[in-house]
Amino acid sequence: MRIISGAVVLYGLMRRGQTISRTAGPALPGDWWAATALFVYAIAFSAAYLSLGAATGALILFSSVQASMVTFGLFKGDRPSLREVIGFAIAFAAFVYLILPGVGRPDPVGCALMIASGVAWAVYTLRGRGSQDPIGQTAGNFVRASAFCLPLAVVAALYETATPTGVLLALASGIVASGLGYAIWYRALRGLETFQAALIQLSVPVIAALGGILFLNERLTLHFIVAGACVIGGIALAILAKQKHPS
Repeated sequence: MRIISGAVVLYGLMRRGQTISRTAGPALPGDWWAATALFVYAIAFSAAYLSLGAATGALILFSSVQASMVTFGLFKGDRPSLREVIGFAIAFAAFVYLILPGVGRPDPVGCALMIASGVAWAVYTLRGRGSQDPIGQTAGNFVRASAFCLPLAVVAALYETATPTGVLLALASGIVASGLGYAIWYRALRGLETFQAALIQLSVPVIAALGGILFLNERLTLHFIVAGACVIGGIALAILAKQKHPS
């Protein structure tokens, strides 16, 4: 439901944009590699969290994403400066410090699934670099990924696994957080190198924790202030270093 609802809304936005601009464009932007990566990320992520705690899952997921993207960048010739590496190290160490109190002993199957999810998300991100049509490309990827979801929808219907609350949350996740959010991410990737794209994603847990403080009445702790400041500071150090010393 998350992927299919995102596909429906994004496809409508894509067609509306083509009508306004009066350009047909490709029949369906995106590609099957990105769509497959999107599906693997979503299904492995969901299955992994059945046996992993939130902090443990986040640590494994983001570590897998960082390792995959940084390795790919180095293989393709990216050579980050010393200040970039220091900024990355600070941000990643602070990220681990942020979620470490909630990390427990991971379930092996859940761990393997979350690693697969992280690698798949790295692939999906890399496929979107340089996208000239973020909404169209994201729509095409979601539409293709929906083909993998239809058998799961049949299983869900047969076993009555969906609840009204679950359906609403899935729709909100698919339409807003996933569909529109991933289109914005593809737009942002236009101006980011692989190393920078990997680095910036470390801000996600900080933003999520801040949202919990602002909207869910979670406590603002010294632990979060120190860790969050170091994550954002490390990211800023690396980004500013790149601007001052362009490759």
